[in-house]
Amino acid sequence: MIPHDGVFGDAHRALTLGVLLSVGLVALESLGVATVLPGIAEDLDGLGAYGWGLSALMLANVIGTVVAGRAADRRGPLRPMAWGMAALAAGCAVAGAAPTWPLFLVGRFCQGLGVGAVMAMAYTVIGLAYPEHLRARMYALLSSAWTIPSLVGPATTGTLAEHATWRSVFVLILPIIAIAAALTLPPLRALRRSGGTEAPRTALPWWRRPLGSAVLLTAGTGVLLQALLLTDAAALIILAAAGVLVTVPALRWVTPPGTLSARRGLGAGVAVRALLCGAYFGTEAFLPLGLQELRGMSATASGLGLSAGAITWVAGSALQARRDAGGAPRAAATAAGLAVLAAGVALIAVTTLTSALPAWTALLGWSIGGLGMGVAFNASTTQTLRHVPAGRQGEASGALQLAQTFATAVVAGLGGAAIAFGQDHDSSMRTTLLGVFVLTGLLAAGGMLLARRLRPEAAGRPA
Repeated sequence: MIPHDGVFGDAHRALTLGVLLSVGLVALESLGVATVLPGIAEDLDGLGAYGWGLSALMLANVIGTVVAGRAADRRGPLRPMAWGMAALAAGCAVAGAAPTWPLFLVGRFCQGLGVGAVMAMAYTVIGLAYPEHLRARMYALLSSAWTIPSLVGPATTGTLAEHATWRSVFVLILPIIAIAAALTLPPLRALRRSGGTEAPRTALPWWRRPLGSAVLLTAGTGVLLQALLLTDAAALIILAAAGVLVTVPALRWVTPPGTLSARRGLGAGVAVRALLCGAYFGTEAFLPLGLQELRGMSATASGLGLSAGAITWVAGSALQARRDAGGAPRAAATAAGLAVLAAGVALIAVTTLTSALPAWTALLGWSIGGLGMGVAFNASTTQTLRHVPAGRQGEASGALQLAQTFATAVVAGLGGAAIAFGQDHDSSMRTTLLGVFVLTGLLAAGGMLLARRLRPEAAGRPA
């Protein structure tokens, strides 16, 4: 019998199903496109700017996340969720029809706006609509929403790309968006923002306001990443410096106070999310490329590695939810999860870059990485949002999502720049990907060191 006050009880059932389907839709887009992206880049002559295939989506995600989170705090999550789904649909249509790599990236940018809004609203809805004792369960279910897409998404999209065309992947997503919108939006009509106090409006200049800061962060990071693709040293240095000068202050303005210094509590939570997701998604972004280019695997077979990681992420999240219900320390669980993730990255690197192990070992490696990600993601998110006032859930959830997308965009952009540099200087793909995996391993190690700061200074009980 379903408990009346459970996540699938009478009070929450419709909202739970709608949110899970929306997240599942994002999972299908993420895993599906990642699987076929090497083929798209080759078809549209975009391998030299491969990293932009993910960075364009993630940088737009920053804008979508910030705008949606603040809009939800003011008026509730209905409108930002609606325009997020509309932007996602428009982006899929443009990317699927794109005749050139630059136009494909425009479509990815539109998709990123939508993905940022949808994911930010998923976490916001949990903070607004569910009592604290149900939130860890909902975070675990959000991870579970990746289960079916992770099982069928990479195999399906890989098969479509191999036997039809990669464009059919985007066609497949469009009707699913329509169904998700029909099921998700009606329950949100009754969900208004909580009675918490909205952040006071100030007479800040436009570039210090949320939207202006998000745009500057996206633009500055984009300039920095594009500068790294240049072959002229002087132009590279000038543009990279300009990108850094815009990006760093914008990042400080758009994140909670104390984020850049990993101050205990919310600031550390946002910083840990960035390191965690930079390590996981940065590795995942280049896993299909490495397996297809260096180990000769097909798109379908290499996609199984993404499936393995997504499935064990669900398992790790569910495990952490049970441990959380028993009062297990969340900061320690976060550090342990990051250690397991680092081990998975190491095994992936050995499998992809050498022939010492059979190629299928990559599935085992990313299964290990996904398990650690599930534990660390659930534990760090629950702990971080625990101390956020009710009226600021949208802003805090948006900050976590922003950290995730920003870190992923930067790592993907750096990896793409490394590939372009290698092509220009006759370096091997193996050497380039080694640098990527070393970087993501170091990010996981950094997250382990910061995990203990998830507990606020005044916390008096294990968390």
